[in-house]
Amino acid sequence: MQEKPNLDYIEALAAGEEDFKKKFINILKEEFPEEKEEYMDNLNRDLPREASLNVHKLKHKLSILGLSESYVLAVDHEEALREGNREYEGKFLKILENIERFLKTI
Repeated sequence: MQEKPNLDYIEALAAGEEDFKKKFINILKEEFPEEKEEYMDNLNRDLPREASLNVHKLKHKLSILGLSESYVLAVDHEEALREGNREYEGKFLKILENIERFLKTI
């Protein structure tokens, strides 16, 4: 079963400040699609090292959204891409799609 993103970390960080929470979520909603698109573009252009830099940025969002197991996979994927290895690509894409669906609901 796939992990489910959540807002627990953001809510704890916001400590009841709704404006802060909304701003944080809006930043995620703005940055995530751009970073995912850049990642996909780098993969499509067969630039795994550049894609590893995208994974480095994206993995922090996984942590923020409570996806600890996915974060571990992202670390492995980032390291593999640096070596030109794309073995985790399919699993990582499923994680990104999971986040994308979640962000549309909040």
